[in-house]
Amino acid sequence: MSLATTSALPQQAPFFGWRVVWAAFTVAAFGWGVGFYGPPIFLPAIQAERGWPVALVSAAVTCHFLLGAVVVANLAALHRRFGLVAVTRAAAVASALGFLGWALATEPWQLFAATLLSGFGWAATGAAAINAMVSPWFVRRRSAALSTAYNGASLGGIALSPLWVALIAALGFAGAAALVGGVMVLALWWLSGRYFAPTPAGMGQAPDGEAAGAPLPSGPAMRPGRAMWRDRRFISLAAATSLGLFAQIGLIAHLFSLLLPALGAQGAGFAAGLATACAIAGRTGLGWLLPAGADRRRAAAANFALQVTGSLVLLAAGGTEVPLLLLGVVLFGLGLGNATSLPPLIAQQDFAPAETARAVALVTACSQAAYAFAPAAFGMLRTLGEGGAPLLFIAAAAIQAAAAGVMLLGRAR
Repeated sequence: MSLATTSALPQQAPFFGWRVVWAAFTVAAFGWGVGFYGPPIFLPAIQAERGWPVALVSAAVTCHFLLGAVVVANLAALHRRFGLVAVTRAAAVASALGFLGWALATEPWQLFAATLLSGFGWAATGAAAINAMVSPWFVRRRSAALSTAYNGASLGGIALSPLWVALIAALGFAGAAALVGGVMVLALWWLSGRYFAPTPAGMGQAPDGEAAGAPLPSGPAMRPGRAMWRDRRFISLAAATSLGLFAQIGLIAHLFSLLLPALGAQGAGFAAGLATACAIAGRTGLGWLLPAGADRRRAAAANFALQVTGSLVLLAAGGTEVPLLLLGVVLFGLGLGNATSLPPLIAQQDFAPAETARAVALVTACSQAAYAFAPAAFGMLRTLGEGGAPLLFIAAAAIQAAAAGVMLLGRAR
């Protein structure tokens, strides 16, 4: 073939899917950095400015997550009706306006009204939304793609949590909310139109960048309507994910203060950062090393078992043994990220492709509704006299063990 003939052949465009992954990574950074890690920082700011009781502001945080769970349950339908681009842009605007409403509220009812917007914004930029952005572009390499995109959530916690504190101190809560919200709207508005509007079919590309090999086997289609709630695979996935995240978030919410006596403020801050770094390492490692045909429920059960071990090591440390405390933080932290990235991969393996997005959205909604109450529930355990702190580690280990068992119950017979 001559050089002229070769140059005349159409050149295939580079695979667009990994650009979508990095756009989703940015959405996750804003989504978690504002909608997930933000409310615990906003709580003391609102209390200091308004003098409202902690219980009232905490109830607003819980309301924020519960309203988000309602939206997540219907997120797949919203994407079908309005499109991924429009819903993501609306989520960015809702987050910005919602948290500005938190900052400007002068009456408690105004604070709770603002959670209607902030809850929607968090739901449409959270785990189910990231899955909807990335999944059309990947089948065999979906675990690697999702793990990369979900790492934006950890980056959001690392970068935006201290940034929120600094901005609130410098500009006040309203100024900080306006600045971060404005940047979020501009970034997500452009990213949505540039990277989420194209589809593989529209660009003439196949999932994973090539058509080599058949897609992964999928289970039978999920039954429609209420019959889905009698599907053993769905129930076990939703229950196990809810249990795991309840234990995980309940313990993480109190871990800093539990480590404070032994490590001091700087040491406890280092330990919190170490847990986040381990979450990124654990999610990335499993995402890239998990074989395409591996039993993902077994992987999830092993991840829960790793966190059980971490909880028991923290218990054995007795609040004084620093090496054991740090080892427990590492073991528990390695499983943090996979609690979010594995459920969509299990849904891909268990359900037909057309049903995966709905399954992921409903599992996310169930788990979000559960973990909204986790910090308060674990806080109640701490009030039980001198044995309160060890009870947190025992409870976390027991709930994670139950999650592993429930996850395995849903394996194919």
